[in-house]
Amino acid sequence: MHSSSRFPEHLLKQLEEGQNLRKQGYRGRYAPSPTGSLHLGNLRTALVSWLRARLCQGVWLLRIDDLDMPRNRSGAVESIQNDLLWLGLNWDGPVIYQRQRRGLYSSVLSYLRRQGKLYACRCSRRLLAETSRPGVADRQIIYPGTCRNLNLPWGVQDQRLPSWRLRVNKEFSTTCGDVLLRRADGYVAYHLATVVDELMLGISEVVRGADLINALSSQLAVKDALDKSPVNYKHVPIFCDSQGRKLAKRDGSKGLDMLKDKGMDASKVVGLLAGGLGLVPLGSQLSAVELFGELTNNTDLIDRVLGPSSSLVELAINQKSS
Repeated sequence: MHSSSRFPEHLLKQLEEGQNLRKQGYRGRYAPSPTGSLHLGNLRTALVSWLRARLCQGVWLLRIDDLDMPRNRSGAVESIQNDLLWLGLNWDGPVIYQRQRRGLYSSVLSYLRRQGKLYACRCSRRLLAETSRPGVADRQIIYPGTCRNLNLPWGVQDQRLPSWRLRVNKEFSTTCGDVLLRRADGYVAYHLATVVDELMLGISEVVRGADLINALSSQLAVKDALDKSPVNYKHVPIFCDSQGRKLAKRDGSKGLDMLKDKGMDASKVVGLLAGGLGLVPLGSQLSAVELFGELTNNTDLIDRVLGPSSSLVELAINQKSS
């Protein structure tokens, strides 16, 4: 924890509240973006995340990652909630909306800027594509630090604002490079908002899709700049179609509506999602609560699906041994 003499009091208080919540027991979350209907991969991740929280006798929050306003779709939030409830995946407490927390993210950005941990970056997407180094994971790129020591102005230049980047510590220079925290269009970047929320909402473990493994190093770098509290990250295998391709939001037709049109009720869908992961035999029909009961004395099945957790400590160990 940073000392109160350096960290603004209101932010320090929220970090401490998050730490206290984490000490009380397991706290998980599901955090979809309202950019369209949930596909089967999204729903399977939600199911595993919910099961993990319930098996740990913990809290499961629903957070809507709606900061990127131009990408949000009308009715998507209601659709997400209806789909989760139809499957029997009830969340705890009120729904959390990131757009209602923009003041908090701005305060964190201001703190990091005062500490000299941010710098203005004016690299275009084209330049980034040409100069960034490939990372260890597929489709991951590492920012080469082009603007790091240029002391570029923070204001408008050539009718364009700069993006803001975090000066990461040395151990992250080879895994993600300096992380984008505020985009040039003024929107808070995903990595900052999600890390701030994990810390201040007291999340102890993040269960999400394996397609987000590439984001892990960047988020650990942001967390390292703010707070050392441990947060575990576990990833659900990617749901692929019959051609072996990962589903995307544009595949909304491969969601609940498609299955309902085929006459499948919630018990059949839960069985389908859980059976695909080996949690129950294929063709099983059971509710989410019944699935929870089945796994109560066999929690190693969930552990096997999720694999080992990824944390800051483990990442550092892996880097030292490579």
